Amino acid sequence: MKKKSTLSWIFEFAGRKITYFGWSVVLAIFGVALSFAPYLIMSDIVVQLLNDNREWQYYLQKVLLMAGCWVLRLTLHSISTSLSHMGTFNVLGSVRRQLCEKLSTIPLGSVLADNSGAYKNIIVERVDSMETTLAHIIPEFSANIILPIIIFVYLLTVDWRMGLANLISVVIGGFMAVGMLLKSRGGYEVSVQKTKALNDTAVEYINGIEVIKAFGKSKTSYDKFVTAAREGADCFIGWMRRCIWWQTGFMSFMPATFLGVLPVGLLLVNNGSLTPDKFVMSVILSAGLITPLIVAFSYTDDFLKIKTIFGEVTEILEREDMKRPENLTKEPSGSDIKLSNIKFKYKDTEVLHGINMEIKQGEVSAIVGPSGSGKSTVARLIDSLWDPNEGEITFGGVNIKDMPLDYYMSQIAYVAQDNYLFDLSIKENIRLGKKGATDEEVIDAAMKCGCHEFILGLENGYDTIVGGAGGHLSGGERQRICIARAMLKNAPVVILDEATAYTDPENEALVQSSVAKLVKGKTLIVIAHRLSTIVDADKIFVINQGNLEASGTHEELLVSCALYSKMWAAHSMAKDNADAVGAISGKEAFNG
Repeated sequence: MKKKSTLSWIFEFAGRKITYFGWSVVLAIFGVALSFAPYLIMSDIVVQLLNDNREWQYYLQKVLLMAGCWVLRLTLHSISTSLSHMGTFNVLGSVRRQLCEKLSTIPLGSVLADNSGAYKNIIVERVDSMETTLAHIIPEFSANIILPIIIFVYLLTVDWRMGLANLISVVIGGFMAVGMLLKSRGGYEVSVQKTKALNDTAVEYINGIEVIKAFGKSKTSYDKFVTAAREGADCFIGWMRRCIWWQTGFMSFMPATFLGVLPVGLLLVNNGSLTPDKFVMSVILSAGLITPLIVAFSYTDDFLKIKTIFGEVTEILEREDMKRPENLTKEPSGSDIKLSNIKFKYKDTEVLHGINMEIKQGEVSAIVGPSGSGKSTVARLIDSLWDPNEGEITFGGVNIKDMPLDYYMSQIAYVAQDNYLFDLSIKENIRLGKKGATDEEVIDAAMKCGCHEFILGLENGYDTIVGGAGGHLSGGERQRICIARAMLKNAPVVILDEATAYTDPENEALVQSSVAKLVKGKTLIVIAHRLSTIVDADKIFVINQGNLEASGTHEELLVSCALYSKMWAAHSMAKDNADAVGAISGKEAFNG
């Protein structure tokens, strides 16, 4: 996909509310024009005074006309600014929605390449930073740069020498601007990077504060945050120090039109080649150039930031979507899932090396392996959260890339080991599994998944707000609610990615029993680290370092797969030790 230029993106965003921005620019131009009118009237007054005109009514009319122009100018400026901001905030809202929608259509690997803090900065802060460009630069810079050009052309018609005299300060200011740009190169980009690092460090520090306090590492852990904060401040200070004198010179000389107009004009008047009235008119019109030029060039810093601000936002919008058709052209036959020679890279590292698996409809299939072997990656590929780099995955005999994403996602219910709950009520979190589900359906799913009793025990029952990321609930409670949500979806394929990792043995047995009833006639895929939970699976796939080591039933793998046999022995030993510790603790409690 060919990437657009920053200017193209600005025009595209502004084009979404072209009526608002169009009228804003038009009114801004008229407003600046009206701000010039008093200078034209004033020059005429001075000429009349030089010609000994003593009619006070004439001067009163001119003064009232100047006041009227000023009032009208302020009115047009207010309306222009209101229109530009109305358009801008509508556009910013649509850009945020577009970013969120984009994150749901690109591969999960692309999303996970950056942390949540970076996305928060882009979606909230960077999009907010676009406000200056859309609401101010488009109307105000346009108007305040167009009108001075028109006045400059008019000055050339009055006297071309006086017109060119205005450019003396522009040449000096332009030299200063080039110096400022050279010194500023890369400054804003570095400041953005340092700010990101500071935000990430702050989030890490806050999230880990419990561990830091528990192990008494608050000082050393805080040092990392202090270092990031200092580097963030230093990059801004260094950037400003490099540019301050050049920027001061630029802002001082660029609008200083009198620097050339006064000496040149006096010289021409002195030698008789310029009349006093034209000299006065040129001086007054040059004075009128100062304010709009200052306004226009006050946006210099914002121009330097535009590429970085819009670049971060548009980088996400320009990422490759998962390629899926809009309509289903071939109905899958059943829900068999087949992985053929699947290879997958995470960034530049290949983590799956030619996986071949076949998962039959209605069977319970388990995927096991050492930590980091690629189990969850396989599950996410099956759920189409990523696309494989090579090979194909078929569902009911149809390549999943040939199905609309919405359709295929409706066929899979996925419960991961790190589930997320929204800051809504328990009822609404479960209802996310099926749009429009009744309260009875929600409660029924909760009962079947062993959630009903503990939910009723909460202060507000099903109306209890779970807090951000479900923070008001325990890990096991969050997990069971997520399972209820997945079960309510009633998809033909259910993926449980270590879904019982945070449940205690009693609740785990309850959930396993409930799942067994709910998945009758469905395809169940379990990624488990507790091997005792999958001994009855129809088929177990052993993944090791991105390769399929073996497959078969529990009994078959104990004989044929050394890795599985070793994992089972380690699991059994850990389970026996845990039981022994529990028995000793119980005996001590009894004796006590």
